[in-house]
Amino acid sequence: MLDPKLIRSDLDAVAAGLARRGFELDVVRLRALEERRKALQVTAEQLKAERNSRSKSIGELMQSGQRDAAEAAKADVGRLKAELESVESQFDPVADELNAYLEGVPNLPAADVPEGPDESANVELRRRGQPPQFNFPARDHVDLGAGLGGMDFETATLITGSRFVVMQGAIASLHRALIQFMLDTHTRAHGYTEVNVPYIVNGASLRGTGQLPKFGADLFRLEGDSDYWLAPTAEVPVTNMVRDRILEAAALPLKLTAHTPCFRSEAGSYGKDTRGMIRQHQFEKVELVQVVKPETSWDALDELVGHAEAILERLGLAYRTLDLCAGDLGFAAARTVDLEVWLPGQSCYREISSCSNFQDFQARRMHARFRNPESKKPELVHTLNGSGLAVGRTLVAVLENGQQQDGSVVIPEVLRGYLGGMEVIEPV
Repeated sequence: MLDPKLIRSDLDAVAAGLARRGFELDVVRLRALEERRKALQVTAEQLKAERNSRSKSIGELMQSGQRDAAEAAKADVGRLKAELESVESQFDPVADELNAYLEGVPNLPAADVPEGPDESANVELRRRGQPPQFNFPARDHVDLGAGLGGMDFETATLITGSRFVVMQGAIASLHRALIQFMLDTHTRAHGYTEVNVPYIVNGASLRGTGQLPKFGADLFRLEGDSDYWLAPTAEVPVTNMVRDRILEAAALPLKLTAHTPCFRSEAGSYGKDTRGMIRQHQFEKVELVQVVKPETSWDALDELVGHAEAILERLGLAYRTLDLCAGDLGFAAARTVDLEVWLPGQSCYREISSCSNFQDFQARRMHARFRNPESKKPELVHTLNGSGLAVGRTLVAVLENGQQQDGSVVIPEVLRGYLGGMEVIEPV
């Protein structure tokens, strides 16, 4: 959530910043709500002060023998209490409406985020690695998986429905090996602490990271009395580990990594990426989350991007790094850097990780703070996260980039130790 003080002090500048990302702030409505809220707050404070003053005078009047005046003061206190209750009953709906509106307002783009309305304006920062050159027509992962006997979409549709997959044999083992490789790299080489978190989250957690209320249609909610939802990304449970907490400065930066399944309804994406594993209702990620002091968050974003890039480089996969324009930013992000891996089967780069700095946007929603050792007062932390990496898409990339003319797939060297020394997956 944006800082209410910033909205009150410079509403036009906030509106201009949000317009960069295509969001039209209802300035007239906000000003009216804020003026009403402020007027009611001032009236309530005046009534409280007057009530407290009259209450204090009752004892003094009684001690001085002015019983009639004391009784009149008691009557005034009763009147003031009733007036205060009336004002407070008007204040709460206004404050609730204001907060509800602000919950749906996205983060401000950082000042140096590229201008642009959509992904067409994203800026390529660099490319690493060379896409493989085949002397045969490249297959996509669906055809490769079928030939290897380890990727079955028809059975998954029978079990559940579309946009699910059953993996078996060497491909299932390769999927597991990728998870272990990513976790080992991030914990042993990059300094993250591995955590194992619930796959089911409550509504407060989703509001904390910004998925609710705006993106409820993209989520799976469980039936029953409890406010339970399937986690759409490990970002939600891992980041909420610091919700309603005041961390000691010495505990920062907090660097956490987790492997979890992710569940998304993919509302609004019908007809898009329906073939294979690119866009599914259930997929797995190894997530990176950092909780840092405000002055270090931009350096932390560079570091986090480098950690995700390291996985692609160790796997020998060609990729490119993009700075997203303002119009392509996610709801909570102040800046996002995407990694796209080369997929021979589609002859293009496809997203495999998004790394974002949310600054204090999520922290304000979560009441996540640290104690500043200089001021001794709690201050909001900054939060960041990124995929390190999306496991299913990495599996797709490994299969398609490692394919041979006979339909076999060469396994990247860094994964072979996780697979008992296996070097090639042979077709059945």
